Amino acid sequence: MAQTEINWDQQIPLPKLSPFHAKIAVALVALLCFINSYDGDFVFDDSEAIVNNKDLNPATPLNNIWRNDFWGSNLSSNNSHKSYRPLTVLTFRLNYLMAGGLHPVGFHVLNIGLHSLISALMIDMFSILIGGLAYDGNGNRLNHAPKASLLAGLLFAAHPVHTESVAGIVGRADLLCALFFQLSFLTYCKAFRGGRESEEKFSIHWIAVSLLLCAAAMLCKEQGITVLGVNAAFDVLLICNVNVYELSQRLFIRRKAEDVSERVKTGLLIRLALLAMGGASLLYARWRIMGTGPPAFTEVDNPASFAENVFLRIVNYNYYYSLNAWVLLCPWWLCFDWSMGCVPLIKSAFDWRTAWLLLLWCFLIGLISQALCSQDSQRRRTLTLGLVLLVVPFLPACNIFFRVGFVIAERVLYLSSAGYCLLLAYALGHCCGRWSRHKGLLRASLLALLCVYVARCALRSHQWRSEQSLFTSALSVCPLNAKVHYNVGKNLADRGNTSAAIKYYREAVRLHPTYVHAMNNLGNILKERNELVEAEELLAKAVLIQPDFAAAWMNLGIVQNSLKKFKEAEQSYWNAIHFRKKYPDCYYNLGRLYADLNRHLDALNAWRNATVLKPDHSLAWNNMVILLDNTGVRRLLPPGSEDQPKCCQLPWQSGGAVPSLGEAGAGEEALRAVSEAGSRSPRHPGQLQHAATQTGPALQDHTTLRDSTTDCMLQHTHTHTHTHTQVTVHSFQVCTVSILFKK
Repeated sequence: MAQTEINWDQQIPLPKLSPFHAKIAVALVALLCFINSYDGDFVFDDSEAIVNNKDLNPATPLNNIWRNDFWGSNLSSNNSHKSYRPLTVLTFRLNYLMAGGLHPVGFHVLNIGLHSLISALMIDMFSILIGGLAYDGNGNRLNHAPKASLLAGLLFAAHPVHTESVAGIVGRADLLCALFFQLSFLTYCKAFRGGRESEEKFSIHWIAVSLLLCAAAMLCKEQGITVLGVNAAFDVLLICNVNVYELSQRLFIRRKAEDVSERVKTGLLIRLALLAMGGASLLYARWRIMGTGPPAFTEVDNPASFAENVFLRIVNYNYYYSLNAWVLLCPWWLCFDWSMGCVPLIKSAFDWRTAWLLLLWCFLIGLISQALCSQDSQRRRTLTLGLVLLVVPFLPACNIFFRVGFVIAERVLYLSSAGYCLLLAYALGHCCGRWSRHKGLLRASLLALLCVYVARCALRSHQWRSEQSLFTSALSVCPLNAKVHYNVGKNLADRGNTSAAIKYYREAVRLHPTYVHAMNNLGNILKERNELVEAEELLAKAVLIQPDFAAAWMNLGIVQNSLKKFKEAEQSYWNAIHFRKKYPDCYYNLGRLYADLNRHLDALNAWRNATVLKPDHSLAWNNMVILLDNTGVRRLLPPGSEDQPKCCQLPWQSGGAVPSLGEAGAGEEALRAVSEAGSRSPRHPGQLQHAATQTGPALQDHTTLRDSTTDCMLQHTHTHTHTHTQVTVHSFQVCTVSILFKK
């Protein structure tokens, strides 16, 4: 049989390259596929995992990455996603440090480099899984399937399903997980320097290193623990050459346990026990880290897991599996998000889509029978290991052990695609051996397949360069996905095209009538267009559906204020603050409401709270300046005033009590001190205030200075929602002090 396999590998119309040159070729193909994404933007999930993740900032303590989840939330929080990937976040932080900020080029370049490295290392994995583990007299590993491993490596490097993992920076987790997955497997192989002939002789040190690398893979992404299953299957099938079908027959049919004990060696049992104990320890540690339990997902994230009964859940899960298989087989149908109606549930046995389930399982049963029952040991081993590499890394995403928060995630298929590429290379290789007379046609077909893969990768990675192209490309793939329409609308609104954005927001709400984020954004646009009645209806519906939606409460308050519904607006603002304690924008808008009602003291305190929570809130500073200048400070803040709302009694940034702002006793030295304090620490109003109150004789007359402050003030006629006027905070603070200490 060995001779047949050698002939099969030799029939593949590819050059026979040394391992080094094969790795270079595969790495270059991987680079060619995704190089055009190097200057892409931060897109989709990158915003939450990178742009808004404070753990990347050097000012944040480094140990925070070990306490927070992948998205920067504390793991103990009930709202945490529970995705614990500190090593991945650490690489993001290093990118941030090296680039001096959030510059996406460095992030993309590292992703492309990682994929090239992983593709090169796949040559070693494929050569072992296809050709077996063998060494020459000098201890160098032999490659008995150089062409097959090269073909599988090229298919892996250029597979379009990898685009999300490579071109999307969040895919770094999958790349790092795959890298440590490979290193763990290759290290496990090093424990058997003598190959299959010495399965009882192994190095426990290399097995320990393999377990450590498995832990590293798991700290990059949870999927990394599945390498233990691949290592165990490799040990059983390749190192010990166990025929699983024959073994099961002896145990369950003939019931000859003594024959089984002869087949299963002591060394294998020891190694499997080590892998099992290592895996159990890692799972226990991971469960302890998760803290409050598994994350809570909603029906829109994974509709099948909320199906009416177990039968429907099983049917729909299997339908999801068939879609994942189709994405691997024909990677033209790709989308950044598959939730929110993209894949409607199967609710009847007569749904035509059940044919996909039958087709999938007919194919798998045929493949499994070939893998287990073939008389050809080489075919049996290769097909079985290919299936293991295809299925085992996918197990965490299959909804069997726990509910996952997605329908289809192309990133999850990064490792499983290696098993698919191995099986595809094996099938193509046998076709080449059977039809060796048509070698020219076969060579052209293989070249055409690779060219199609490369072209599809280039096109898809170009779509991932910007949110506009990424979101728009999904409209033809998932037209029923409300999130796709929402993201297209949001992108259009961010670029100022609100008319087109309204159309997509309305479609998102039509497809998913409880989509509160689409309602909130649509309500905001309608508010800006002065369509206040419909805006109020949408925002009121949003907070009715999700009562803790703080942003919608604030925006509802703004609309109600514009409609002169002052009591309702005040209540909406306080609801927003109740659900989001640190909400400076809401305090600002609350102050605007109080100013409209001539409740000047409440307005001043609301704006003061906004500046305490956000010291560079320029509009709040501006409005305080104007209010104090127009009304006089002594009347607003009488000593010992007891009528301040308790909710607004927050201290200044300095931590001290607010002095009598209308009190004389400040002068030129105060203004100088404030200016110097602002230069040293422009973001701390408490230091400015302390400097002003501690210095100088009384200010005599500062008409000129007071007039000059008017030039730096902004009129407070526009309600603040999401953007801030770019005015230097220090200028506002100097302006404020110049008025506070006038006679």
